[in-house]
Amino acid sequence: MAPKTNATVLAFDFGTHRIGVAVGNTLIRFAQPLVTIAGDSETTTMAAIGALVSEWQPQQLVVGLPLHADGTPHSMTAKARDFARELGKRFNLPIAMIDERWTTEAAQDQLNRERGGREGRAHRDEIAAQLILQAYFDDQQRDAVDS
Repeated sequence: MAPKTNATVLAFDFGTHRIGVAVGNTLIRFAQPLVTIAGDSETTTMAAIGALVSEWQPQQLVVGLPLHADGTPHSMTAKARDFARELGKRFNLPIAMIDERWTTEAAQDQLNRERGGREGRAHRDEIAAQLILQAYFDDQQRDAVDS
């Protein structure tokens, strides 16, 4: 469950070659794309994430959970879960996982509309992370209203 105060949240769109990162806070519940990490090893990737954690001081991390369209897991599902476990262990922060079906496609569609296709492709993963984080905030808001 998300903190009920003004807490910073970092979200990740995990990929084996690139990881999109977004930031937001629980007060305004608005996600912003931050950066795409293109690490060539787990060491460099975790170092880059560590720098972001130091800079932003999040109280919560969110990781997108890739699933098939019908909701069943696939090979990337286990890798994303492993990534989330590693983040939690390394940074001692709570981790939430959010269904990320269609976020990459939605991010690419958004880029195509805003920047004319391939020009914005480098930002696709951080926009996907933004969509994941916004879904997390929206879910938390719905849960608060339903309570």
